[in-house]
Amino acid sequence: MPLARPRRVLVCPQEFKGTLTAFEATEAIASAVRAALPDVDVIEQPMADGGPGTAELIGRSRGARMVRMTVADAYGAPTEAEFAFVEELRLAVIDSAAAVSLARTDPSRRAPLRSTSRGVGELIRAAADLGARGVILGVGGTASSDGGAGAAAALGLRLLDANAAALPDQAIHLVRLARVEDDVAPSLRGIAVRIAVDVQNRLTGADGAAAVYGAQKGLQSWEAPALDAAMRAWAGRVRADLGREIEHVPGAGAGGGIPAGILAALPGASIESGAALVAEVVGLRDRIAAADLVITGEGSLDAQTAFGKAVGHVASLAAEMGTPCVAVAGVIDALPASMLHAEPLVRGGDDPTAALAEPRPHLEAATKRLLARVIDADRA
Repeated sequence: MPLARPRRVLVCPQEFKGTLTAFEATEAIASAVRAALPDVDVIEQPMADGGPGTAELIGRSRGARMVRMTVADAYGAPTEAEFAFVEELRLAVIDSAAAVSLARTDPSRRAPLRSTSRGVGELIRAAADLGARGVILGVGGTASSDGGAGAAAALGLRLLDANAAALPDQAIHLVRLARVEDDVAPSLRGIAVRIAVDVQNRLTGADGAAAVYGAQKGLQSWEAPALDAAMRAWAGRVRADLGREIEHVPGAGAGGGIPAGILAALPGASIESGAALVAEVVGLRDRIAAADLVITGEGSLDAQTAFGKAVGHVASLAAEMGTPCVAVAGVIDALPASMLHAEPLVRGGDDPTAALAEPRPHLEAATKRLLARVIDADRA
């Protein structure tokens, strides 16, 4: 049934991967809403689920300052990275991809067996040095695949070979790991680290980091057993030497296994839904409560949307609060039960490549079509 004309519309999409950031998508949808409904109050709140851009998104929402520093990239070379620091909350928001970005790694250079997550641990240490009491760590979009061992080493774990020498910062060397010693500073142990994930993969096995995500990081199929064995060796030594379980924890295999490494070094850390974490920090529930209509969106609405993705979380929150939720998307394969309607960027028969080349005008046009379909112009 068509909806009455809303007085306040909340616009909260996530990124349209490869085409529009969450901020750009929000601006385009909001512009279309204002053009179609000029008397409506539009609230803009981009969303994320722990992938690249999460730190900037929360930072902008909470008035954080961005802290820039040099850390190790996924192959140990120096790179510039930044994180958000919310002074009033003593909270750091860190994108792992700021240090070990897959998107910024040339495909010809990608080699997961030689990768390290050390830069992620360096960012957490820097946040601790600033006085952070809490850290939200997003692990999406990473090039590293070392089970978080590099990050754990940067935080203070000592990874030693049979000669008591420190292992090199490369995933493949984990098969030579003979002992793990805990030398993490007390100041780090007191920080509440919340790891934002959008998947539940464990570290090893058929649904583990190497098997499921290795290929997109450049792992060859014949290399996968070696990488999985390296992560098993890492998890086994953490279990034997520290009494901590990191191999079979749901979500520990996200981001090349970075959560596993954080749990190894900081066992008080937690793995949580990235979408729920972002929603909590930006106050999404209150924003939905204040709106008559929610418009969200992403590149692809599919069967995975309802399981951990930002758009699925937005829709479920809106349904819980009785606020209609609709979406625009590049591709629509499945519509969450909590969503009223969705509109594709390209209508049947149109050229889909045009939307990739010029996503913003197509997103604006799709938003206007969406509003025309779901709002009854005769109902005030």
